[in-house]
Amino acid sequence: MKQLLISKDLRETRVALVEDGKLAELYVERPGYLSMVGNIYKGRVENVLVGMDAAFVDIGLDKNGFLYVDEVTFPGTVSGRSRKITDILKPGKELMVQVTRDPMGGKGPRLTTQVGLAGRYVVYLPDSSVSGVSRRLESGERDRLRALIKELGSEAGGIIVRTAAEGADLEAMSRDLRFLQRVWGAVCRRAVKAQAPSLVFGEAELAVRAVRDLLGPGFGSVLVDDENLHRRVANYLRAVAPELVGEIQHFVGNGALFETFGIEGEARKALTRRVELPSGGYLIIDHTEAMTVIDVNTGRFVGKRFLGDTTLKTNLEACREIMRQLRLRDIGGIIVIDFIDMTPKTSREQVVAALEAELSRDRTKTYVVEISPLGLVEMTRQNITLGLREVMTKTCPTCRGLGVVLSEESAAIEVERNLRRMARESTARILRVELHPRVAALLLTGHPPRLKQLEAETDVTFLIQAADENTPLDRLEVVTD
Repeated sequence: MKQLLISKDLRETRVALVEDGKLAELYVERPGYLSMVGNIYKGRVENVLVGMDAAFVDIGLDKNGFLYVDEVTFPGTVSGRSRKITDILKPGKELMVQVTRDPMGGKGPRLTTQVGLAGRYVVYLPDSSVSGVSRRLESGERDRLRALIKELGSEAGGIIVRTAAEGADLEAMSRDLRFLQRVWGAVCRRAVKAQAPSLVFGEAELAVRAVRDLLGPGFGSVLVDDENLHRRVANYLRAVAPELVGEIQHFVGNGALFETFGIEGEARKALTRRVELPSGGYLIIDHTEAMTVIDVNTGRFVGKRFLGDTTLKTNLEACREIMRQLRLRDIGGIIVIDFIDMTPKTSREQVVAALEAELSRDRTKTYVVEISPLGLVEMTRQNITLGLREVMTKTCPTCRGLGVVLSEESAAIEVERNLRRMARESTARILRVELHPRVAALLLTGHPPRLKQLEAETDVTFLIQAADENTPLDRLEVVTD
């Protein structure tokens, strides 16, 4: 059974997907962190890069968007590997582009000219003749939906039928398509009048997107704790899927929605490095610029039989939790999983099968490589939007993202070196310096005290003054009267 919980307050909107009583996905939208994916801009080509076969397009943001040659598909272009970006685009050219991936790190948004408008049941491709059906559906249902596409008419443009269309009839899909065609007509009219660079279509807010993309068979309820937001979501469904309006309920309770359903604690756990497994094992999730690394450990779980059974059980538990964490944290890019070493080939095959079975719950595109003899699994997960970590945290100003800081001993040694340098460069024989209190304590202790040894070596008297506890450990400042 699934539940969709939508909570809004003054500072943010949050959407939680709950599966079988456990938090499976969590999305956060704040004024400073609004996803751009799906937005359509009238842009202007700034630079054409021959070596990268790509172009940078100004869409009115701080960073230009990146448009690869294979994403240029407007009328008049010829498909094929022989295409060169310089034959298609020139600096100054204006064109309509859609964002396919949010800006991440130092990179701007990824763009495409293949515009697609997502509806409840279909994705409308106004400049394409391509039609298709989601591969997640059973073959019989896919055949039925292909037949419905033909009845919708070829003049409609390209149509991709979404997984949510399972069981939908022709009228429901036709209504959804007509809605998207009206939206596209408005976008075109706005683009004609707009000056590049400018936004001509903004994707729906998070709550509407969540209902559009997540609501489907097996849902027990959809609860919204904000009356105005509840009204907007219901109005959207009346336009595209009136049969689902009754699924949306306005939550009115004594406590906050997320607290009532135990989501607040789970949401905070989604930011931790360590994740516990049911039998006593645990995961360690580390992020680097290039990839995410997940380490599986048995922890206090020793099992009741053989080592191989303990290892296999821990790894199988890890498969379920790893996929939940990837969805919950919305981790994308390259992911390396270090499972506990397994000698039997059958055990490795079981783990890979379990991992792939859990992937069926994930709407995001993934690719998994077979487990190596070292117990490593390499996989990729499509990176589209900023995950929870990027939205809800910032780089530590002390360690600058390293996760470690200098020890007191290392800081004290560094301070001693700086004091020697100051003694050589200064003509004063008495220097008053301010240090972190724990570093100062180290210099003033020992037999003899380290500071006394330093003074004998340099023939300079150092008067130590303790700084605030929040001062960086290696900070040293000369105090003048």
